[in-house]
Amino acid sequence: MYKLLKNLLIISLALSFAACGQSNSNNSDTSSTTVVNKTAGASFSEVEMNPVEQQAVGHFGFGKTASAEEIAGWDIDIRPDGMGLPEGSGNVEDGEMLYEAQCSSCHGSFGEGANGYPKLAGGEDSLQEARPEKTVGSFWPYASTLWDYIHRAMPFQSPESLEDDEVYALTAYVLYLNDLVEDDFELTRESFAEIEMPNKDGFYRDDRPDVQAKRCLENCKDYAIEITSEPMNATYFTGENAKAATTVPEEEKANTDSIGKDTYQAACAMCHTSGLAGAPVTGQKDQWTERLSKGQAELTNSAINGLGAMPAKGGQSQLSDEAVMAAVAYMLLEAQ
Repeated sequence: MYKLLKNLLIISLALSFAACGQSNSNNSDTSSTTVVNKTAGASFSEVEMNPVEQQAVGHFGFGKTASAEEIAGWDIDIRPDGMGLPEGSGNVEDGEMLYEAQCSSCHGSFGEGANGYPKLAGGEDSLQEARPEKTVGSFWPYASTLWDYIHRAMPFQSPESLEDDEVYALTAYVLYLNDLVEDDFELTRESFAEIEMPNKDGFYRDDRPDVQAKRCLENCKDYAIEITSEPMNATYFTGENAKAATTVPEEEKANTDSIGKDTYQAACAMCHTSGLAGAPVTGQKDQWTERLSKGQAELTNSAINGLGAMPAKGGQSQLSDEAVMAAVAYMLLEAQ
């Protein structure tokens, strides 16, 4: 037994000296060292990493290797050459039906723009004019931007609700509205390469010296930030019109009617002219019969606070309660 304990002690001392020798070697070696995080399975290089840093890397076992599904959830951008496009397809005919249901109330039936929302088509050869029309066909250099934007942000009230095939179809139809594809065109990941946007050579890297920003590291200027504009849909309810939107004397009844219509056009028309998300269409009396029975007060309360698919104030939080009340009154008048 004594001999066994003695041998174990000798082995333990030998291992201790070996560890000390390794530590001294690390202290004297300042060359680049590659360290592997055993938990995450990733490696990286550090210059002049001291022993404490070397031992600390990966020591606590934080994090994990991202799965393919997790990476795919972040990797959603579409490159100009089409890299990143998912499998799928959509043709112009299907896109037209989707566009009428989901897009026309804002962008017009033919991409001409409606209710203050952007034009999507037209403007050919207008970029050199004093007032150019910057549409998908006249201005955008890559079709990938169109697919990507529809996929991420449209329709306005329910972004990311479209299936990939629906995005392909809508993209194909908008391209058709700009005379960039034929009416029987089907857009796929493969046919994407056939699309050539008219303004593809209109963009270049600005190399003028006055646009090359340099980071300020010391003695930086203290810039005062001043808000000089308001959101587009707040135009009717700020500045000189703010009083009219919040107080409605009897003598200003005509102005109130105007506010109700203006509020409707800016914040309500997108859904209530197309029936998007089940919204009752303005002017369709049969769709308002049940709602009229609830009374104007309850309908106004629902419009201000939201109900079902309709967000509070139609998603326009800058609106005053009185402005929303005026919009409801306008819609009820149209329903009679």
